[in-house]
Amino acid sequence: MYKSFALIAILFLSIFIQAQPPQKEEAENKKDNSATSENEKSDVTEVKVIDDEKPRLHVPPEKANPVNIPKLSEETPIVIDGNPDEAVWKRAAVFKDFIQTAPGNNIAASKKTEAYMMYDEKHLYLAFKCWDDRNGIRATVAKRDQVFGEDNVRIWLDTYNDQRRAYILGWNPLGIQADGIFTEGRGADFSIDIVMESKGMIHDWGWTVEVKIPFKSLRYQAGKGKMWGFNVARNIDRLNDEFDSWMPNDRNVQGFLIKHGKITGLDDIKSERTLEIIPSVTISERGRRVPANEVPAGRFVNEPVKQDIGVTLKYTITPNITLDAAINPDFAEIEADAPIVEANRRFPVFFPERRPFFLEGAEIFQSPLRVFNSRSIIDPDFAAKLTGKVGKNSFGLLVASDNAPGNFEQDEINNPERLPFISEFVDKNALFAVLRYKRDVGKENNIGLFATARSFPERKNYVGGFDGRFKLNPKTVSWFQLIGTHTRKCFFNPEFDDIENPLQAQRNGEICGGAIVNGQQELGNTFSRYRTGNGVGYSAGLDHSTDTFGYTFEAGGKTKDFLIDAGFTQRTNIHYVFGGFRRSTKSKPNNKIIRINNFNGFNYNYASDGRLISANWNSNVNFSFQKNTFVNFWGGVERGKIYEDEFGLVRNENRDGAFFGEPERSQTAFWTGFFFRTQPSKKWAFRMNMNHTWNAMDFDFGAGTRFPRVSPAALAGEDGLDPGTGRRINIGAGLELSPTDPLRISLSYDKARLVRNDTKRVAFDTNIYSLRSTYQFTRFIFTRVRIDYNTLRSNIRGQYLFGWTPSPGKAFYVGYNDNLNYKGFNPYTGDLENGFARNSRTFFIRMSYLFRKSF
Repeated sequence: MYKSFALIAILFLSIFIQAQPPQKEEAENKKDNSATSENEKSDVTEVKVIDDEKPRLHVPPEKANPVNIPKLSEETPIVIDGNPDEAVWKRAAVFKDFIQTAPGNNIAASKKTEAYMMYDEKHLYLAFKCWDDRNGIRATVAKRDQVFGEDNVRIWLDTYNDQRRAYILGWNPLGIQADGIFTEGRGADFSIDIVMESKGMIHDWGWTVEVKIPFKSLRYQAGKGKMWGFNVARNIDRLNDEFDSWMPNDRNVQGFLIKHGKITGLDDIKSERTLEIIPSVTISERGRRVPANEVPAGRFVNEPVKQDIGVTLKYTITPNITLDAAINPDFAEIEADAPIVEANRRFPVFFPERRPFFLEGAEIFQSPLRVFNSRSIIDPDFAAKLTGKVGKNSFGLLVASDNAPGNFEQDEINNPERLPFISEFVDKNALFAVLRYKRDVGKENNIGLFATARSFPERKNYVGGFDGRFKLNPKTVSWFQLIGTHTRKCFFNPEFDDIENPLQAQRNGEICGGAIVNGQQELGNTFSRYRTGNGVGYSAGLDHSTDTFGYTFEAGGKTKDFLIDAGFTQRTNIHYVFGGFRRSTKSKPNNKIIRINNFNGFNYNYASDGRLISANWNSNVNFSFQKNTFVNFWGGVERGKIYEDEFGLVRNENRDGAFFGEPERSQTAFWTGFFFRTQPSKKWAFRMNMNHTWNAMDFDFGAGTRFPRVSPAALAGEDGLDPGTGRRINIGAGLELSPTDPLRISLSYDKARLVRNDTKRVAFDTNIYSLRSTYQFTRFIFTRVRIDYNTLRSNIRGQYLFGWTPSPGKAFYVGYNDNLNYKGFNPYTGDLENGFARNSRTFFIRMSYLFRKSF
């Protein structure tokens, strides 16, 4: 009963929010401005309201016109010490009269901010003055790129002035850096690092920052009279995450970079060809548990010390074209992926790229269908990449040779049962080629093409297609992508008949042998044929957004033989249509409830033959409160079906199918949940979430030795899968602590549990506990501890790391990784092991150094 009540409550909240009349912007501004002291008020950009959805922002001439950046002479050095008190700063271009764009809507800023900019032939200089109460400033000795959760300033440099891509660079009051790329329509990616110098200082009246950015660290369009897009903003964390911007933000206009200002006068930049060489050395010693004939439970073997030597090169051909290459690069990951709930999961999970080589120019390779995913290249012996922009044309070309698919453990090669299936793949490399091209059309439109190829024995994949993004009017954006794929590989055939002699049939080419993709080897599949498969993937959508209302429509799909080996896709043979709308209240920064957002959406998924996969409606309501507190409630209902041929063979007169019982299963699921987060002070933050789903589908995979299959078929001793519905609960909680400025501690807990309706048995119960702790001795020296415990796998993973990272490319790490089971099951005998049992551990030292030469 209470699940119906929860859904009805969310529906009524949706109706209530949609029925609220929008508040007049002028009245809101008067109320919010009255709370700002006279000495802190800035000249607010005038907002003339014509009606609730079409305000016109009047931008004063000093912001609307390009700002000329003065040049320094070489005889006027600036010391970057965090205190812009040199007389030369009086000659700088000044950016002032900041306005609050969030949570307020272009109203007076709570605190005064000024930014300054100059340049010489080789560097761009920035300074910031931020007035504030010293005791209220939130700043810690944070890790790079983790300063946006406290007080900070940031700039956007659209160095091609194309309103499509910009550097986003930020600093906290101590001068600690954050750097990334903002791409219109996709947001910010802070995975890149650029070389720059910065320092900050806290004063009785506020705080200041000085920055020096070498032009050779940027990719830009050079020449006389060139303009760059520019904006600067300040973030005051304790004041409801207040965002104060030099340029106003018209919420009734789609896009971000188009609302920025312009800078000019950078005519005398001395363009340089820059060669960067980063040699790296990793010394490691690994021990691991391996099978042994004389010891059924296996034994632990310490392997010899291993040395990996590699080199990465970057050559700036011109300021806007860059060549990157890597020979046997050291791609050992210092930070591992976060653990996830693996039980009852049908499809793969996407993980972001972390390796430096692939992050340079990564934004050019992004697209809606993820045609290229650099993590599909696992262990390259060699890789090269050419990226840049010339005029309105952006391009990227990447080639790589991946050693991982043919890199088998010696135990596998020595296994006589395994060897016939892998012999032709041993020591073979997968070859990759990726081409991306985009052409700017008009102010905010672009069209592009994508092509990829991956070649490996018995598996070849070629992909090509087009995409585009168009702004139809200030409030509406549309996009599309159309991709075709051509593949030669082993395709599973759910209607395949039994074969008496699989090995002989494989040798005759009648059925497939092994298949290797993304470094994983599969044994021969007697239900697959080596054939050609052609597929199509497509996506198209339209999004309309204003301050208080928005809607979106999208359609897409992938045919049965659609395959992108160089990219990422979760599933094929699926098509969908999606639509939704949003209603929001006006922002009221001084009210207890600052803003309410409500979204309602409908999604319909179907297979290529037209049969239903799922149809659902969902709604969520989000509340923003004071003290950085957010609450989100959601609920929904879904009708879904699964089919026998999605899981294996279909039944015929000669055999049973993949399912025991009916070949088709259906469900009508309901769910409701909430999310809560608050950060009332810089010392701590807390989050909690819960989701409850009735009639969630258990696919009857089982969840390891601890949770075997519990379907009626499994309890009766049958082999066929017997999917059925159950009640699923997901709970999560997290606590972030910063008891002192250098110390950060993060604790998290995630639980997933499903109980079958038919047998009342627990299908799985997963609990994941995680601890992250970082202590920054200085800006560049830190130590980190990470521990993850997964009860489903009875597995503990730990990492202990000491690091020195003075600048991008220069680094020294000493680390220890450990992998243990606690009261788990032996991987070779299946017996319960009391206490701790180590699976593997690794000691490593990693060093790299950046050599940089300009010509």
